[in-house]
Amino acid sequence: MNSPIIQLLVLAGIAVFLILRLRGVLGTREGYEKPAVTRPDPDRRVGKPEFDVIEGGPDLDITDHVEEGSAAASALATMKRVDPSFNVGEFLGGARGAYEMILMAFEQGDLESILPFISEDVYEAFATVVDDRQRQGLTIEAKFIGISDMTLTDAEFDETTQEGEVSVRFKSEMTSIVRDKGGDVIEGSDTEIKRQKDTWTFARKMDSGDPNWRLVATGE
Repeated sequence: MNSPIIQLLVLAGIAVFLILRLRGVLGTREGYEKPAVTRPDPDRRVGKPEFDVIEGGPDLDITDHVEEGSAAASALATMKRVDPSFNVGEFLGGARGAYEMILMAFEQGDLESILPFISEDVYEAFATVVDDRQRQGLTIEAKFIGISDMTLTDAEFDETTQEGEVSVRFKSEMTSIVRDKGGDVIEGSDTEIKRQKDTWTFARKMDSGDPNWRLVATGE
């Protein structure tokens, strides 16, 4: 076989190889196919996420703690509108710390240290008990163990005064010893755990610059 024929066969083989490679990469078309045309999205922007952002959904900061659509949820939502810095989760974290601080101050008879955090009515109620203890010569040794559970039970907002109220139910554990004038134990034990339930209501003017909530009511 002469040289020109060999060269022709080689070129033909290369051409077939290239055609097969192109078919594998680009695919094939059967007959006439209408080219795909993508309509431009007028709202699309460079870097815009490929998902829809749903606005107006439930506020999880509220619905994680009270039922959606309830009066309490509506009150909390209004509080957040009046004071955008208000956060229910953060409030509950503060309420947890306030509960321990106020409860232990009451047990120890140290009401002066908690004056900024309690209302006049609560102070008077606490002071009555503390004064009665002192007249009897009783002293209390208390140790706070912790809060086993806390639940936001209610919330109200007064449009006239712009005051918000939030009620929280606490379940706590502590030890308590009551001693008489002579130092003898008349009640409690340092090993006996006392479990108690309290529902406390905290209030604050939501349009004021003071971020502190005050304890305005107590109950079981």
